[in-house]
Amino acid sequence: MKYTIVLNRQFGSLGRQVAQRVAQLLNIEYYDRDIVDETARKMGMPVSRISQEEESHGGKFFGMQFPLGNGSSELKDRIFSEQEKIIMNLADKSSCIIVGRCADYVLRNNENVLNFFVYASYGSRIRNSVDILDLEPEEALKRIKEVDKARDSYHMKYAKYLPNDMNHIHAMLDSGTLGVEGTAQAIVQIAKRHFNLE
Repeated sequence: MKYTIVLNRQFGSLGRQVAQRVAQLLNIEYYDRDIVDETARKMGMPVSRISQEEESHGGKFFGMQFPLGNGSSELKDRIFSEQEKIIMNLADKSSCIIVGRCADYVLRNNENVLNFFVYASYGSRIRNSVDILDLEPEEALKRIKEVDKARDSYHMKYAKYLPNDMNHIHAMLDSGTLGVEGTAQAIVQIAKRHFNLE
């Protein structure tokens, strides 16, 4: 049986690391930036151009706010449409975990999907941003606000609900309390029970 786990997250909650660990524990595919790379390839937009755009709009974290830049609304819609196809194809191909990009909305009609939201307190997120992402505390606070706002805006635009809307989530997990390993293990246990993987 093929199944998909979708993980949305707050900036600094280490959701990406959690997703990578879940993929290891369940031996499934992990997709995040690969979706951006494939979108760029299919649309004939070189990733190098996107990287330049990211660098010119606030450094390496710009891509977390605008995965393919912040161009016109028409271009954003085309990008989203392409990403929809890619996400559906990935979910159809094999069991996987997908980070963000409205995958919960895109796969809303698929039966074997579990949606998770990983969050943490501001204190935990700032510590993670400083200790793991090498940001200064002031920059960490700024990025938390900016990236969360951008992700919420993106999700609201295309899914018409926020990524932490409990009507569309199967479980919300506090990585500040559980840690990366504990959060990943909790997701794995829920997935095993729900998909009858044991």
